[in-house]
Amino acid sequence: MNSLIQTENKMGTKNVFVLLISMSLPMMVSMLVQAFYNVVDTYFVSKLSTDALTAVSDAFAAQNLMIGIATGTGVGINALLSRSLGERNNEKANHVAGNGILLGFFGFFITMLFGIFLSDGYFNLISDIPVIREMGVKYLRICCIGSIGIFIEITFERLMQSTGKTIYTMFTQGLGAIVNIILDPCLIFGLGPFPKMGVAGAALATVIGQFSSAILAVVLNSLKNHEVKLTSNCFVPDFKIIGSIYSIGIPSVIMVAIGSVMNFALNLILKSIDPLETANGVFGIYFKLQSFVFMPVFGLNNGLIPVVAYNFGAKKRNRMTEAIKYAVLIALTIMIFGLLIFQLFPRQLIELFAHDDEKYAALISVGIPALRTISLCFIFAGICIVIGSVFQALGKGLFSMYVSIARQLVVLIPVAFLLSKTNDVSAVWYAFPIAEVISLCVSLFFFSRLYKSKIKSIPE
Repeated sequence: MNSLIQTENKMGTKNVFVLLISMSLPMMVSMLVQAFYNVVDTYFVSKLSTDALTAVSDAFAAQNLMIGIATGTGVGINALLSRSLGERNNEKANHVAGNGILLGFFGFFITMLFGIFLSDGYFNLISDIPVIREMGVKYLRICCIGSIGIFIEITFERLMQSTGKTIYTMFTQGLGAIVNIILDPCLIFGLGPFPKMGVAGAALATVIGQFSSAILAVVLNSLKNHEVKLTSNCFVPDFKIIGSIYSIGIPSVIMVAIGSVMNFALNLILKSIDPLETANGVFGIYFKLQSFVFMPVFGLNNGLIPVVAYNFGAKKRNRMTEAIKYAVLIALTIMIFGLLIFQLFPRQLIELFAHDDEKYAALISVGIPALRTISLCFIFAGICIVIGSVFQALGKGLFSMYVSIARQLVVLIPVAFLLSKTNDVSAVWYAFPIAEVISLCVSLFFFSRLYKSKIKSIPE
C-alpha cells in the first residue's frame, strides 16, 4: 500500500512540469550518452576507411529494425503497466511485466535467426562494392547474434520507467555506452592485449556494451523496483496481456520497420545516382549526428508516456494536457537548437568523419548540403514525436503507424525517387522536410480526433 501511495503522490499529484522533467531528464541524459557513443563508434570506424563507414551505415536499416522490435515491445509494456498501476491493478501490472520479459526473449530469437541466415542476402541487395559487402556482413551478423543484451536491457528499463524510476535508466544506458566507447578503439585497432578486428571489433564492442547494460538493468529492477513483483506465475503466457502489449507496441515496431524500409530504399536510390556510394556514407553520418538532436526528444517521449498513461487511468485531464503542452515546448526548444547547429556548422560536423584523403572532397561536397537540407525537418519532427507519444500512452499506437506510413512510404520514398531523376544528389535531401510537413498535418488531424473522443470527455 505504501508504494502505491508514493506512486500516486508522484504521478498523480506532483507539479506536472517538475514531474515531466524528473521523469524525462535522466532518460534524456542517458540517450545523449547513447548518441555520443553512436558518434564515437562511427568516428573510429571512419578512421579505418570511408568504405568501412559506408558498410556500417548500410547495416543501419537492419540493425535499427532489431532495436525497433525491442523498443516497440517496450512501449507496449510501459504504457500498459503504467495504466494498470493508475487503475490500482497491481496484479495485472505484475503479469504485464512477466509477459513482457517473455516477449523480449522471443524478439531476440527472431533477430538471431535473421543475423545467421539473412545478413548475406541483405548486403547483396544494398551494395555493389565487394569490400563494403564483406565488412557489412561481419558487422551485422555479430550485432544480431549477440542481441540478447539489447532486448533484456530495454525490457527491464521499461519496467522501471513505468513506475517512475527513470533515473536508473541513465545508469544502465550510461554503463553500456562507456563500456562500448572504451572497447571500440581497443577491438577495432588492436590496442594492448586486444586483437585487431576492424568493423567486427566495433560490432563486438556494441554487443558487450549492451550486455553490460542488461545485467545492470536486471539488478536495479530487482533491488529498486518494488512496485513490480516478479514471481513464477507472472511468466505464464497470458495471451490477453500479450495481445494488449502488442496492440500498443506493434504499431511502434511497424513504424521502426517502415523507417528501416525507408533507409534501405533511400540507400538504393542514392546508389543509383552515386556509384561510389559516397552519398550513402553521408546519409549514415547524418543519422549518427541527428541522434544528438532526436535522442533527447525520445527521452522526453519516454518520460511523457507514463505520465499521460497514468493520469488517463486516474481520470485527471488537466494533468494530461499540461504534460503534453510542456513536452511540445521542450521538444521545440531542443529541435531549434539542433537546427541552428546543422545550419551553421555542417562542414565541421562532416569533417569529424572525413579521414580518408582520397574521398575527403567528395564527403564535404555531398555532406554540407545534405545536413543543411535535411535538418529543415527538425522543428516539425519534434512536434510529431510528442504527439506520437500521446497516441501510444492512450493505446492508439495505430495513429502513430499511420503517420509513419504517410511520412516515409507515401511521401518520402516516392519524392526522393522523383528527385533522383534530376541526377543531382543534393535534390534528394529535400524529400525529408517535404515528408515531415505532411507528417505534421496528419499527426494534428489524428490528435484532434483523439482529443474529442477520449480526452475531452474526462471531467476537469
